[in-house]
Amino acid sequence: MYVQKIPWEANYDESQMPVYTLPDPLRCQDGSTVKTADEWMKKRRGELLRMFKDVMYGELPPLPDRVRYELLSEKRDARGGKAIRREVRIHLEMNNGRSHHIDMLYYLPAKASGKVPVFVGLTFIGNHVITDEPDARITGTAGDQEGNPINRERGFQVRRFPIDTILERGYALAVASYHDVFPDRLTGWETSIYQLFFQGEELKRPKGYSCIGAWAWGISRMLDYLETVPEIDGAKAAVFGHSRLGKTSLWAGVTDERFKLVCVNDSGCGGAALSRRLYGETLFSMCNFHSIGKYWFTETLEAKAAHPEDLPLDQHELIALVAPRAVAVHSAIEDQWADPKGEYLSAYYAGPVFRLFGKTPLESENPPEIEHPVGTDVSYYCRNGKHDLLLSDWQHYMDMADRIFGK
Repeated sequence: MYVQKIPWEANYDESQMPVYTLPDPLRCQDGSTVKTADEWMKKRRGELLRMFKDVMYGELPPLPDRVRYELLSEKRDARGGKAIRREVRIHLEMNNGRSHHIDMLYYLPAKASGKVPVFVGLTFIGNHVITDEPDARITGTAGDQEGNPINRERGFQVRRFPIDTILERGYALAVASYHDVFPDRLTGWETSIYQLFFQGEELKRPKGYSCIGAWAWGISRMLDYLETVPEIDGAKAAVFGHSRLGKTSLWAGVTDERFKLVCVNDSGCGGAALSRRLYGETLFSMCNFHSIGKYWFTETLEAKAAHPEDLPLDQHELIALVAPRAVAVHSAIEDQWADPKGEYLSAYYAGPVFRLFGKTPLESENPPEIEHPVGTDVSYYCRNGKHDLLLSDWQHYMDMADRIFGK
């Protein structure tokens, strides 16, 4: 048995990987095998979803007692007249007086003739890092593990959000800071959306819940609002995310079937990559190195992380839970920590489930050449470069969206 000795001893040698057997996504807990799409939806999908909640991502929080929306700003000639820009506060309120809010920034193509599809996702740090517009509000509660502020200037991550290109191709873009939902630190529980539902000692680590679960829940609350926007076609929504937010976008896409396209960028272990490969980032390293797994995932995963071969699931089954909707898995060849090959194989081995619905899975067990996207309903793209979200990623996501949404 291969056992990783310490978290930072990452394996990058294919010859040193353990021999592993993946669980069959079509095999039910009672030993029967799913043969039709109807059987999948009525029986196996629910089983697998329950396993991922129990083992990795936890329960989704409930809905608050009330939700109301406050328009903070509107600029109808933003970005040189290319966009309508709005900033909206999503108020989440409980009958006991507790409340929380998420600040969302979204852009609409100014010259659109009808309702437009929308890409929805969370940002690192705050909304202001995706644009250098001086009148966009600074948001987020960024901080280190001790809660000390980490200041990032306006436009710090504009390279990850080619807003004008997205608008020119006829899409809306909606973002919110992940810190608004759950501040990304060990003590984030107490100032997260969980303070709506828990208090006291229970709030310090609610059993059976996770940070990623909260982030995914927040994305769904964003879509709730976007469905009310007259200029947006809420039936044509895509969820996206990069890195830990790629793990989040995959879970959001699984748990919220309103998303017709799920875009998963450089998500690594706990996202698209197979856990059993023990290549690069591992469940064990996440649950020990900087202790991020102690809040990103459930306490159950923390206890089992050293032996992913004993888990009743692997990430190809998570991708399979997106079926029959479309999924795009992206990697970067220099991002070996995220295991590009493991991300591809996970998408490939989800194929039998997509095939039940008459969808087209990935054809080959061998990953494609770099900069050569493959697949239709299940798609994969590995670009040159490092761990990042770049224009070429967006171009492929939008190419998929054009096809899926009939643009």
